[in-house]
Amino acid sequence: MINVTIDGIKTSVHRDTSVLDAAKQCDITIPTLCHHPKLTPYGGCRLCIVEIKGINRPVTACTTPVSEGMEVTTSSPVLEKLRRTTLELILSDHPNDCMVCEKAGDCTLQELAYFYGIKENRFAGERRVYEKRDGNPLIERDMEKCILCNKCVRVCDEVQGVSAIDIAYRGFRSKVCPPYERDLDCEFCGQCIRVCPTGALTGRMWSLKGRQKDIREVDTICPYCGCGCNITLDIRKNEIVRVTSKEDTINEGWLCSKGTFGYKFLNDPARLTKPLIKYKGKFRESTWEEALGLVAKKLLKTKEKHGPDSIAGLASARCTSEENYLFQKFMRAVIKTNNVDHCARL
Repeated sequence: MINVTIDGIKTSVHRDTSVLDAAKQCDITIPTLCHHPKLTPYGGCRLCIVEIKGINRPVTACTTPVSEGMEVTTSSPVLEKLRRTTLELILSDHPNDCMVCEKAGDCTLQELAYFYGIKENRFAGERRVYEKRDGNPLIERDMEKCILCNKCVRVCDEVQGVSAIDIAYRGFRSKVCPPYERDLDCEFCGQCIRVCPTGALTGRMWSLKGRQKDIREVDTICPYCGCGCNITLDIRKNEIVRVTSKEDTINEGWLCSKGTFGYKFLNDPARLTKPLIKYKGKFRESTWEEALGLVAKKLLKTKEKHGPDSIAGLASARCTSEENYLFQKFMRAVIKTNNVDHCARL
């Protein structure tokens, strides 16, 4: 453990802790746009600058490790002036369309501009304009709102291991894009959307469906496989607006493409709502009691006529471990067969 002092508060932290994380342990908030606790430190936004006794310049808190006896100042007139100027420079190259932006109310850049009271911008000049839009059906990439925090690049590389995007070009022309600026063609897991601090990356299925007002959150379990990822449904007018996941869940906030975008079936008019029984070549609706009774009757008849090994059971990867245990127990103990298989593919 290492002893450090942050804004006059003495604390002990582990040797590999950054100044930013040490400040969090002291309940001290340092503004940042490019930092994410599960990604490697980047130090690109320069908002988390702090003053350290003995160093004659501000340093980024997210990339600076603590050392024994370190004395840190996280807020001072000089630091706040530098942060405000940095925010103004970022906003000078950012669209002012918060009124219709999908991330309004949940945008870190918007929140920081609010807390620093930035109503007008002192800096004017050329602004990046990108007219081209991707042809993919799931992720909307508005690169004019990108602040080059590199979060999307890092999560795609470090968490997903796909590296579908990176920062291309240099200087003012720097841009996050797929190779050769082609349309995005990846796993569409949506991790980049989850870490984006602005409206640069959003879900196309979520467009104009609702932001924060009148949204009801429902925590549930993803239905697509046996992993049991925790998901949060954002619901408005009894319809799902989008699917998210919280960082303090078993899956740490990460989801796959199906967990993120595969929810349209819920309101599909072709979705079955009652059991169907085929009678004289046509399906008719029935009750669960009638349907299950028919299945039991057919299984018993087949078992008596051809033996238990004439029956096989195929379990589902979308069921829980407990449900699959009961299924195989039914096949072995009731049907009296070991013909049980399972498809683990999604």
